[in-house]
Amino acid sequence: MPLSALYDGYATPDAAERASILIVDDLPEKLLVFETILADLDQHLVIARSGSEALREVLRQQFAVILMDVNMPGIDGLETARLIRGYRRSAHTPIIFVTAYADELQTAQGYSLGAVDYILSPVIPDVLRSKVRVFVDLFLMQQRLRQQALERIAIARAEAAQRAAEENTRRSIFLAQAGRELADSLDADVAMRRLLSLVVPSFASRALLWLRDAGHGHERVLRCDSPVAAGEAPLFIEGREQMLSEVLYNATRSALEQMVPALLPGGSPTAQAQPTFAPSGLPDDEPAPRALLHRDTAAGAVLPLVAGERTLGGLLLVDPHQPPDWPTLEELAGRAAIAFENARLYGALQAEIVERRQAEAELLEASRRKDEFLAMLSHELRNPLAPIRNAIEVMRALAGGDDTRLGEAVAVTDRQAKHLTRLVDELLDVARISQGKIVLKNETLDLRDIVRHGLEPVQALIESQGQQLRLQLPDHPAPIRGDAARLIQVVTNLVHNASKYTAPDGSIELTLTREEAGGADRSATFVLAVRDNGRGIAASLLPHVFDLFEQGPRGLDRNQGGLGVGLTLVQRLVQLHHGHVVANSDGPGHGSTFEVRLPAAAVEETPMTTADVPPPAPVARDEPRDRGGPCRVMVVDDNRDAADSMAVFLELAGLETTVQLDGPCALDAAAAWAPHVVLLDIGLPGLDGYEVARRLRAAPGGAAALLIALTGYGQQDDRRRAHEAGFDVHLVKPADPDAVVELIQEWRQRDGTARPAETATR
Repeated sequence: MPLSALYDGYATPDAAERASILIVDDLPEKLLVFETILADLDQHLVIARSGSEALREVLRQQFAVILMDVNMPGIDGLETARLIRGYRRSAHTPIIFVTAYADELQTAQGYSLGAVDYILSPVIPDVLRSKVRVFVDLFLMQQRLRQQALERIAIARAEAAQRAAEENTRRSIFLAQAGRELADSLDADVAMRRLLSLVVPSFASRALLWLRDAGHGHERVLRCDSPVAAGEAPLFIEGREQMLSEVLYNATRSALEQMVPALLPGGSPTAQAQPTFAPSGLPDDEPAPRALLHRDTAAGAVLPLVAGERTLGGLLLVDPHQPPDWPTLEELAGRAAIAFENARLYGALQAEIVERRQAEAELLEASRRKDEFLAMLSHELRNPLAPIRNAIEVMRALAGGDDTRLGEAVAVTDRQAKHLTRLVDELLDVARISQGKIVLKNETLDLRDIVRHGLEPVQALIESQGQQLRLQLPDHPAPIRGDAARLIQVVTNLVHNASKYTAPDGSIELTLTREEAGGADRSATFVLAVRDNGRGIAASLLPHVFDLFEQGPRGLDRNQGGLGVGLTLVQRLVQLHHGHVVANSDGPGHGSTFEVRLPAAAVEETPMTTADVPPPAPVARDEPRDRGGPCRVMVVDDNRDAADSMAVFLELAGLETTVQLDGPCALDAAAAWAPHVVLLDIGLPGLDGYEVARRLRAAPGGAAALLIALTGYGQQDDRRRAHEAGFDVHLVKPADPDAVVELIQEWRQRDGTARPAETATR
């Protein structure tokens, strides 16, 4: 807006160099005379021939002086002067009346209307010119003074605006730096110290900061003093910060005025200075009162720290600089509140993360202990199974064909022992996979052979149930890469599961197909599907059918048996072979389908069969033993029942046996008795089976003996350690006594310098 607009109607500095003079007269000859006389003044002359024209000109512009005839037709000069005085702009414009005669009454009336002079006609040019010049000069001087005043006002305003801009810039720079410092750390204690360093001594000589929740679930009070001389009294009396924290959060103005002085040195709480607030304080969801934006007290000023509708704490400024910079302080308090709220939220998040990590660690530890428990349980269950299995074989050998009832009892016991062994094997395999201890022995296989071998263990179960099994295999080889024993286990478990949940006289279908992939790699997939028309799977159970220990609803008879680990083992073994397995069912009573998808091996790879496995290379033996006479077998096991039952069965097979229960006794007996075969348990007390085997091999004549390891652990690493210790054969408990006898007889019939074929499980 132009500066001249502050004064409505005033001319600009350029126009003020010439003034406007209004001449009002109804006679043309007099107007000509006035123009001629005043032309020497070199001013702007405006002519009006009546009072009405004069009024119009006065409304248009401002005049330095008005020269007016008194006697005019229509509106005379006196009436025109009265009307001119009615306008604010022309209320003080000088008016000179020109008249042929003037009595005292007319003169008095003219002066009362604001006339400054009367000139009698005919006028004297010099007199008229000099009087008009005085008013013109006065008008021009006033215009110049007014212009100078406007310029000074403009300069003052520009300087004020510059100071305000500089102050705003300084405040913005300070607040930006303060915001960065406060937000730089998510530790509330660090942010509190930085806030105090920003306030003291810039805004006050002393300050106290209270934070209700510093992100650690507790209150925090910090105070800060400006550098003071040694020996000066402390800022606050010890033990009264808590009183201040409650006041900052929950007090009224009157309570502040009473409480704050009591916190300063020399003050003492009085009866009126006791807290007047509710012990519980304000609830978290109650909005912060607007009256707490800032408070002046006798001792200082209080600024609450408010984030949203939560009051986080407060800041007390003692001896603040006068006048306090409230806009900056309030903005600083707002930014500090945001920083403290972020720190509180971060602290809560960190606490939640710590709790979650602790919970995850506890879950992992529980899972680890569960896996270890399963592994230990499975291993420990193998120990009693070994003597049971041996005792069954002894009873079968002793019973012969004389007692039918005894033979039936032995058969029942044998079936149940085999069932229990299968459950223990599945439990141990799941535990080993969970612990990452399963190592696959991968080779190129024909999946058709895997299917045929996998059906053998469950063929008897299917026949006993009167179920019908339909097998559809392709005519061409189905090459895959994998571990034959583990893939056979997958097939066996799937068919066993189908038979278990299918009624007698039901049907089971096993198909093997090849699917060509449509991707760029053109890799094929073999799909092994096991379908049954049994009980089916409920929709709620279908997503969890592969979970460990998960089973469908069963009656109290539990005639299906099992631990719910078979399908879990299938899924994990398939995943180890880079495949996946899915289950489908239309619901209870509609049967179920399990599909295993395994990647096909490269075309150029030829699948191996059992006949393709080369026989083990012979290993040289020193000091071959005499094969004449009975074969001496030493059974070493700390489980007396397992050792005695195995020894009895071997004696029934015509072998000479001795039993030892620990490693040192076994070494002494071997030195004195010179056994041909040693059945050695690995988990012996004191001296384990590995060390016993190494010492037997190092003893004179020990290199020619047949060392058979008996253990509950049957992984590849366990077989490797047994081979390195000097064992010839590695058997997993419970070992089949018939297989042990066959192994010994095969060894005796072979050349004495050849070691028997290694057997992982027999």
